[in-house]
Amino acid sequence: MKIDTTTGLLDCASYIASPNQDQRSGEQSTDLIVLHNISLPPAQFEANWVADFFTNSLPPDQHPYFESISQLKVSSHLYIRRSGEIFQFVPFHQRAWHAGVSCYQEKTGCNDFSIGIELEGTDDIAYEVIQYTVLAEVLEALIQAYPDLKKQRITGHSDIAPGRKSDPGNSFDWQKLRQLLNISEFEKA
Repeated sequence: MKIDTTTGLLDCASYIASPNQDQRSGEQSTDLIVLHNISLPPAQFEANWVADFFTNSLPPDQHPYFESISQLKVSSHLYIRRSGEIFQFVPFHQRAWHAGVSCYQEKTGCNDFSIGIELEGTDDIAYEVIQYTVLAEVLEALIQAYPDLKKQRITGHSDIAPGRKSDPGNSFDWQKLRQLLNISEFEKA
């Protein structure tokens, strides 16, 4: 697994460009990775609705839940399906719109300095072993490609937007991820 730092793309990911991205501010280095979960409709897997959502083409009439979110303009750098398949929507050097109102160690606006990774899942359904394996490989590739990223600076959306967001949820096994990355702790938000 390799990242082309010129294009900002992961070699093994299927790339689908999201319009929901822009230039990062030149003032801050990209030094944080934020983990999320998503499933559309909620708790349903194996459909392609997430790609439609991140490309502003989610049809509101296909599911009642879609009516409430189809107008949102959001994206993530990567999306890891339950099968381990990886999709990329935003090059890593661009700003994805994944964090919203957020703060990490007194720095607000986490989209400016973070990489967002979505895992297909929910807060309360266990993630697949292959998702952890692929996630750890992706994280190692990111850390190798971008020197400001560190294994310890990986956090959940719930940690940067407490009270507003709960993902990746109680079902995410942080200990398993630490073991795969061979670290003892993550920094606290």
